[in-house]
Amino acid sequence: MDRLQAIKVVIGIADHGGLSAAARALGMSTPAVVRALAALELKLGARLFNRTTRRVALTPEGARYVASVRPLLLALDAADLDVKDASGAPAGDLVITAPVMLGQQYVGPIATAFAAFHPGVRCELRLDDGLVDLVQDGVDLGVRIGRLTDSSLVAIPLTTTRQVVVGSPAILDRHGTPLHPTDLVAAPCVETAVHGRREWVFRQQHDRLTIGVSGSLSVNHVATAVQACVAGAGFGQFYSYQVADHLRSGALAVVLEQYELEPVPVQVVYPHARHLPHRSRLFVEALKDGMGGIDTLAQSGPSGVASIT
Repeated sequence: MDRLQAIKVVIGIADHGGLSAAARALGMSTPAVVRALAALELKLGARLFNRTTRRVALTPEGARYVASVRPLLLALDAADLDVKDASGAPAGDLVITAPVMLGQQYVGPIATAFAAFHPGVRCELRLDDGLVDLVQDGVDLGVRIGRLTDSSLVAIPLTTTRQVVVGSPAILDRHGTPLHPTDLVAAPCVETAVHGRREWVFRQQHDRLTIGVSGSLSVNHVATAVQACVAGAGFGQFYSYQVADHLRSGALAVVLEQYELEPVPVQVVYPHARHLPHRSRLFVEALKDGMGGIDTLAQSGPSGVASIT
């Protein structure tokens, strides 16, 4: 029995949720995966997975075994990668995902420059406002906005962004400048239903204040919602980077700034189970350098910390 290969099989089954999926990920046949697992279970004298026709799940013994051997396998992979990295230029496939507007404005240009500078790396950028499963979809790095809730991911901070309410000069002339979030209840608001959200959240002293908004226009695409606000269709709530150009030009203005929530982190994430290869580490550094340019209109946000506008 090739013990190292058997350990890779066990971790592959645990990460991918099945024998066939692990076989595809490892470039093996399903019967070979079955044989490797059976041989290791026989050597250990313990069953690592409970298997039915519908699902495969770790036994308590299997969970302890995976937790023990995973760091060893990661250390071996890291040692191999460090030797390879030192011997040549970065190479291989690199799959990155990001929200649509953030990808169009920042991650895309960074990926374009990165691919030109590192021709041995094939970058694939997937823009999606949904929550992408990095492991299931074969993604190496994900750029995400918001605090990390998935404990299976590692997050590397890049920058922050604010959630701002904006209005055009036309809407401010017609309805006046709102002085409190409750003023928005009677004002036309462009609903950005990207995540099915019909309520806007604010900070009032140490509490959260949730306001139900309404208007004659609801849009499931952020860029279109921004344009509608520029055209005077209503007030809108966006991440500040999404409206930065219009704030610079005066086409939109921030209102209710004193009621904004704390700045939201922008992070690059990757699965705990993966060691970052050289190409991924280089791209993370490129993101750190490139994303710094989005705070050119930085000012003190509601928490007193420099943030993006």
